[in-house]
Amino acid sequence: MKILILGAGGIGGYYGGRLAAAGADVTFLVRPRRAEQLAKNGLVIKSPRGDLQQPVATVLAEHLRPGYDLIFLTCKAYDLAAAIDAVTPAVDARTALLPALNGVRHLDVLKEKFGVDRMLGGVAQIAVTLTLEGEIHHLGEFHVLTFGELSGQRSPRCEEFARLCANANFTSRLSDNIQLELWEKFVFLCTLAGMTCLMRTSVGAIARSDEGTALMREMLGECRRVAAASGHEPRPEVLARYVGMLTDRTSDFTASMLRDIERGGPIEGEHIVGDMLRRARALNIDAPLLRVAHTHLQAYEHGRSGG
Repeated sequence: MKILILGAGGIGGYYGGRLAAAGADVTFLVRPRRAEQLAKNGLVIKSPRGDLQQPVATVLAEHLRPGYDLIFLTCKAYDLAAAIDAVTPAVDARTALLPALNGVRHLDVLKEKFGVDRMLGGVAQIAVTLTLEGEIHHLGEFHVLTFGELSGQRSPRCEEFARLCANANFTSRLSDNIQLELWEKFVFLCTLAGMTCLMRTSVGAIARSDEGTALMREMLGECRRVAAASGHEPRPEVLARYVGMLTDRTSDFTASMLRDIERGGPIEGEHIVGDMLRRARALNIDAPLLRVAHTHLQAYEHGRSGG
């Protein structure tokens, strides 16, 4: 299986580097500066699960050709259009696409462009960052990649990718219901991002506030109702785990979207909170906290752009 990974940033670089170290046929589609970094130093991972410095194959956009069995997309949602343009020259009749973006809106965009038969679903659960020096820093113990066919059926391409992942230094799982798992993460992330961005602080600080836990539960309830009405009711045990995580008074957990706001960067507000709100409205579900959180994020974007 020949694998193309868009970029060699945090998520794609981490999983791709681990796969390459395990002997998989991996190529990174990168820009010239990143190609120079990788040629000089290799792909560098600093992780509690084991450091890695690995020579890797790279390709620049102008040299990209078809011939890949799997394209792994891990871009931010606001870069999705550019990502589609970048990988399209590599797509041929045998190519499958495995996006591991947040939310679910990207699936509709990718299906329209490439067709549903090419699409897999992926959920990455990992905290990583890319330093200015080009090193990938893994910020915790968790490094899970879950993937599967959107239909829920097993397929030779997924089983082959699962075999490659099983040899690599991360936790992987071939799911029989990846759409449910995507929606479960969507519910959690929308709640986390909406509330920590709205309050500009951590889960623990919110939970220690008089109304914080109640508001967090209300936001989670709005998102759960949207998922259920969309045919993807989160499992009770998953919801119970989310409640525990989102109401932990000692937690310093924040959404990466809040960290993006704090550094003045672009955010995935429309792709996460905005998309959940649009779905709520289409389903006639009352979602007052989603409305407030979405307005807050839009106001930030307007202020950032000067609009």
